[in-house]
Amino acid sequence: MKTFLKNNGLCICFILLFIISLAGQIFLGFKEHNKELIEEGGKITTLGSYLVSGHFYQSTFENWESEFLQMALFVLMTIFLKQKGSSESKKLDEPEEVDREPDPNRKDAPWPVKKGGFILKIYKHSLTIVLFLLFLISFVIHFYGSLKDENEKLLLEGKPLETVSSYIGNSRFWFESFQNWQSEFLSVFAIVMLSIYFRQIGSSQSKPVDAPHMETGD
Repeated sequence: MKTFLKNNGLCICFILLFIISLAGQIFLGFKEHNKELIEEGGKITTLGSYLVSGHFYQSTFENWESEFLQMALFVLMTIFLKQKGSSESKKLDEPEEVDREPDPNRKDAPWPVKKGGFILKIYKHSLTIVLFLLFLISFVIHFYGSLKDENEKLLLEGKPLETVSSYIGNSRFWFESFQNWQSEFLSVFAIVMLSIYFRQIGSSQSKPVDAPHMETGD
């Protein structure tokens, strides 16, 4: 067990933080949603009903959507774009280990590398593909939740409901997306730029403390 925790500590820590944060979101979102329902003349809902409500889907997946978009674009853009002095960038003029062609004879190489052909071509881009797929899935569920939540409010107000085709251009939906996207892009800019001049000893996301500011890469 100690070996397992040592080998997987980073993932375990963040998945626990995720579960705790999600539980907090559900509890407080449930209370907030019922507060809104009462104010709008509706009836309070149960926790089970809340977990399949538009309010829960929208508030959860609009955040997931922006996270996966940020990661997918960051992985993709760091192939071609560089930043002098940043630990998050590849070196400016030196060849990188990550750019070399995969060797099927390497010990413990993943099976797609040994398989070769079309499987290998897909595998070489699999991280970006999976992140963009997760973004698209989250985007669709966010749209569904936002539309459902909007129609639940319109129903209480006795107004005509939104359709899929009409809501895709709705300012509320795109406001929800852009308010999250901009924060994710800012956070990437911050870590790329701040890692030029600031250090954290022991972190894989930082250069060595005594590294020159303009030394690029980790």
